[in-house]
Amino acid sequence: MNSPGIVVFDLDGTLVDTAPDLISALNYVLDREGLAPVPLQSARTMIGGGARRLIERALELEGRHASTDDISRLTKDFIDYYAAHIANESRPFEGLETALDELAVQGFRFAVCTNKLEFLSKLLLDQLGLSGRFAAICGADTFGISKPDPAILRQTVAQAGGQLSSAVMVGDGGPDVGVARRAGIPVIGVEFGYTEIPIAELKPDRLIGHMRELPAAVDSLARTVNIS
Repeated sequence: MNSPGIVVFDLDGTLVDTAPDLISALNYVLDREGLAPVPLQSARTMIGGGARRLIERALELEGRHASTDDISRLTKDFIDYYAAHIANESRPFEGLETALDELAVQGFRFAVCTNKLEFLSKLLLDQLGLSGRFAAICGADTFGISKPDPAILRQTVAQAGGQLSSAVMVGDGGPDVGVARRAGIPVIGVEFGYTEIPIAELKPDRLIGHMRELPAAVDSLARTVNIS
């Protein structure tokens, strides 16, 4: 293989359990609108489409209609609050750093491809001491496209100095499986993330229930599709 193997990760619900801080920010803007808070556990499945979509889904649950301008105002308030509290409770999923260490020893490089805004993604990973592990951290605004459009994945891999033929995607939901399928690369699904449809039903190429299982899953794919 002429380029290093690239493992590309989703962020929310894959690398980091961000739900507590995301839902805290959501409930902050809902409270300002006089709406009841959304319980953390039930709101976890609403995460994954970016801040604007999270707010839209919360308002839909309340049966509330909001104009485009209102949604934009609420999204700005959400982002301002979230940025100030981004790592209050968010933590990497157990076993992540050990898994990255094992894969790095094997020569893999890492990238992040998320529908979160780039500056929020970098801010979060900076505060958690993880940014330096990734050759590229790309969000929905980095290239002006979001998952499952395969262009975001192609450009993320390129920015990380790799090639699609040497890449594998790791994610927790439909946008991750969808972007990998459309880009023509294998995908590993994590069972501990945020998705309304169980990840197993989306039929990723491999399925893991803990980050300790990631190196073996990547190795298994490497043996069959030449990503190492």
